[in-house]
Amino acid sequence: MLDGWKRRARSIRCDVRALYLARRDPRIPWYARLLAIVIVAYALSPIDLIPDFIPVLGYLDDLVIVPLGIVLLAKLIPVQVLDEYRMKAEDPNLEISKNRFVAVLIVALWCCGLAAAWYVLRKSLWR
Repeated sequence: MLDGWKRRARSIRCDVRALYLARRDPRIPWYARLLAIVIVAYALSPIDLIPDFIPVLGYLDDLVIVPLGIVLLAKLIPVQVLDEYRMKAEDPNLEISKNRFVAVLIVALWCCGLAAAWYVLRKSLWR
């Protein structure tokens, strides 16, 4: 069972790399390219939407969001195009940089959420 999980994890990593390479291909519809950018940015972002230190939920977002996005994109992208980029993604020398913009965006969303929670808490406690 553990070998199956490891194989699937490698497959997801390869698919994220393939989507990273395919995100600008003109043969892919614009909405699939946009979704590919979002999924790849989320997968490569050093900061998660739900931090990993939160029990269960921290890893659940990684186990659900990225694979579901890949499955959806596999249905939106032509098979031959996706297969072409999957072959390119298997190159061990391929380097993919972390997306710092998405990291900043997620930190900003967390800050906005914390500020909103503080505002609501302050209003309700200090009436």
